[in-house]
Amino acid sequence: MKVIFLKDVKGKGKKGEVKNVADGYAHNFLIKQGLAVEATNSSVSQLEGQKNKEKKQAAEELEEAKKLKGTLEALTVEMKAKSGEGGRLFGSITSKQIADELKKTHKIKVDKRKIEMNDAIRSLGFTNVPVKLHQDVTATLKVHVTEEN
Repeated sequence: MKVIFLKDVKGKGKKGEVKNVADGYAHNFLIKQGLAVEATNSSVSQLEGQKNKEKKQAAEELEEAKKLKGTLEALTVEMKAKSGEGGRLFGSITSKQIADELKKTHKIKVDKRKIEMNDAIRSLGFTNVPVKLHQDVTATLKVHVTEEN
């Protein structure tokens, strides 16, 4: 019997796949558990429509990420921090602080987990910080840390 998997089933198939499985397995387990539906003409065309919709949505997300990349790369985020001798900061500037400053001053909401910093910023001056907006789009944000009076 041909079925369309609604969820991943270990060893059998992934979500959205159309596969041939034993009739008893399909009726007694897959369909009963809501893991699959029988592959009729209407359910196959519905699956294709859903895949096309997901492709369009993914393309829109990519375009949005590219626009945001252009905006972010044109910006410079100004941060103030207390510092000591030689421009070393007391404490550090974290990705959360950068995300909060972006939201407050430029009204751009970026998740702090998307700001890829190996280590927090611990000195005055300009720092380039990569921001992963999409799996294919990474922007470079300039962060300027100045001394707080």
